[in-house]
Amino acid sequence: MGSRIDAFFEDAAKATVLVVGDVMLDAYLWGHVDRISPEAPVPVVQVNERSARLGGAANVGLNLRALGATPIVVSSIGADPTGETLAECFLDAGLDSVGLVRSKARRTTVKTRVISGHQHVVRVDEEMTDDLSTNDEDALLERVAQVIEYRRPAAVVLEDYNKGVLTARTIRGIIEAAKAAGIPIAVDPKTKNFLTYRGVDLFKPNLKELREGLKVDVQASDLPSIRAAAEALERELGNKATMVTLSEHGVYMHAQGSEHVIKAHRRKIADVSGAGDTVIAIAAIALAQGLDPRAIAELANLAGGLVCEEIGVVPIDKERFALEAERLNLLK
Repeated sequence: MGSRIDAFFEDAAKATVLVVGDVMLDAYLWGHVDRISPEAPVPVVQVNERSARLGGAANVGLNLRALGATPIVVSSIGADPTGETLAECFLDAGLDSVGLVRSKARRTTVKTRVISGHQHVVRVDEEMTDDLSTNDEDALLERVAQVIEYRRPAAVVLEDYNKGVLTARTIRGIIEAAKAAGIPIAVDPKTKNFLTYRGVDLFKPNLKELREGLKVDVQASDLPSIRAAAEALERELGNKATMVTLSEHGVYMHAQGSEHVIKAHRRKIADVSGAGDTVIAIAAIALAQGLDPRAIAELANLAGGLVCEEIGVVPIDKERFALEAERLNLLK
């Protein structure tokens, strides 16, 4: 008989997960510096290589795929060359691009990082952060409805990067559609629409987002203040569970009067980038399987810590995650 971790991955492999949010292209220029510009006191980077990776909500999709699930990422992107590159990156990564809705009114978000050796020299952002127009909201909601009807996702993730895709209207529409279909909803919020996500199953802010979203002073070492904030959030939003990520302090889970404090595992932290994407991906699969709040928090806490040992934004390593979960006997 297989273990419960094996069963977790077997069920994950059967699940389609709908991810809605801001997608972006993370572009890199790799090179070296051997002189200063004669035009200004800045380094001249001799570029040797270019590369591009998927970022934002697309990274949640990459994590879901790494875990064996089938992600469908729905977002609004520009009808521009960068959008075409992003769609190609979807296909190269094995992600379905059916959810990418092109808009002539928007530009595709691209963040270009210039790297010299191992040093990050500068980042250039090209993006629009205005809310979607009414027409683009309509197109996005129609695509979400199609995915729900024809692909029957086991869970919905709302991944907010404050780039304008998740507006008050699209948030309400997606939640309404998912609830009508009986699909559990997990949210990774930002502060702009923090209190718009009403009636969801799992709400996952980090400590900074919790502070700014509720305008309260919450400290990671002060359990009563975190508990009070989670209870206030649940009174306001009516969400079933609140999972607060606390960086090196672990994860706090509050659900229907119960609470669980999951301490972080000791690790050599290399880079925290993208950890939240991994956490929400694991949580969504666990939520779809009906796991209890403590199990969701323990699995998410382990996964988030593991990706922080890697440099750059990388999806979870399924085999390593499975071995660690077995060793720690998380789904006992």
